[in-house]
Amino acid sequence: MQEHSRFLGTEKVSKLLFRLSAPSIIGMLVYAFYNVVDTIFIGRALGEESVSGIGGLVIAFPIHMLAMGIAIGLGIGGSSIVSRALGSKELHKAEKALGTVFFLGIFLGFAYSFTGLFFLESLLKIFGATPGIMPYARAYLEIIMAGSAVFTLGIATEDLVRAEGNARYAMFGMIFGAGLNIILDPIFIFWLDMGVRGAAIATVLSQLAATVFLLRYFLSGKSSVVFKPELLVPDMTISKELAVIGIGPFIIEASNSTMMIFVNNALATYGGDVSIAAFGIIHRLLMLIFLPLLGISFGLQPIVGYNYGAKQFSRVAESVKVALMVSTLFSLPGFLLMFFFPEPIIQIFSSDPELTAAGAGAMKIVVLILPFIGFQLVGTTVFQALGKPVPAFVLSLARQILFLLPLVLILPRFYGLDGVWAAFPISDFLACGLAAGMMWREYRKYKNKEKQKN
Repeated sequence: MQEHSRFLGTEKVSKLLFRLSAPSIIGMLVYAFYNVVDTIFIGRALGEESVSGIGGLVIAFPIHMLAMGIAIGLGIGGSSIVSRALGSKELHKAEKALGTVFFLGIFLGFAYSFTGLFFLESLLKIFGATPGIMPYARAYLEIIMAGSAVFTLGIATEDLVRAEGNARYAMFGMIFGAGLNIILDPIFIFWLDMGVRGAAIATVLSQLAATVFLLRYFLSGKSSVVFKPELLVPDMTISKELAVIGIGPFIIEASNSTMMIFVNNALATYGGDVSIAAFGIIHRLLMLIFLPLLGISFGLQPIVGYNYGAKQFSRVAESVKVALMVSTLFSLPGFLLMFFFPEPIIQIFSSDPELTAAGAGAMKIVVLILPFIGFQLVGTTVFQALGKPVPAFVLSLARQILFLLPLVLILPRFYGLDGVWAAFPISDFLACGLAAGMMWREYRKYKNKEKQKN
């Protein structure tokens, strides 16, 4: 095994977490920034139609996230298997996992493209597309769905690169793709006057370039796990393990998408297109916080997986504590900006006064529990890295299905549009509390195991 994987079990935990998380955080920030810029370009390019254009992105996003959920499930499941296999010196298993993830990423991506395009009109209606928003959502998704295999393979490969502890290369892949997207966006949106369709073309082309960049890592011979053509055959045992571990991450994305059916329809009922567009802006801004926190979790995962495989339980516990502290501190600046300065932030996306008023009021409510959201993200990632699907599955369901769904269905009946917005911080509070409790119980188990070991 090469040295760049072995250091996961020897380097100081705080330094190691920073070393692995910093590239992931930077990459995620660039990716989130691209999504924000993409929305700004659409809002500014469409002028008076900015509400409908941004609303189209809101409707399209959760449908696209179903494909992303497949990729994330494959990537996290595969990275968990690979990191634990490297930790326990099972290189052949890591190689088989790599090939299986590659095959499934391509196959499932194409399957999603064909299915999604066939049912596109029905999906858009189910997810809350109004007559004004429908043309923009359809134009965007027709392009994005056609390139689903590019997204599933690319995102899964990115996670596998991190599983070896090479977060820097994964970061370069994200920065390369997002940076190219930012460059291509104005070309297709403004210069070629293609609007939302141009934004979609820029996104697919950029992801294709990033995917090729990431695949080069496993073809270069510099990785611990080297891809060989004969590995591109799915291993049934590993496929089953991928499904068990990856179902949690997929459920998170699928439940996010499913929740958007209820959220979008509630927003359309109680607030109209303006409220849908306002939610789209808030969601893009929250990605500037959520995705870097996810980057911290990505940096944490190979540490937890490797040291768990090597039975170094004290390092597992220490890395989780540091990750929770960093996640909380990282969330604070975003919370303060979004809570105290919502109006000027909304106006960056659109000059529509109605959208500014609606978005500012909603933002103050939605971000109330933002500083503590890292507990849920870190908690879910920890159990995935440990190969413990049941608690990971429970946490993946907690916010969206157990808490947010009933709140979105009940609160608007009494409080109207404010009830829709209030459902988010309440569900965040409950889900973070559950994650904290489950991690504390697991932490006590590790302490007992470490005492027995000594």
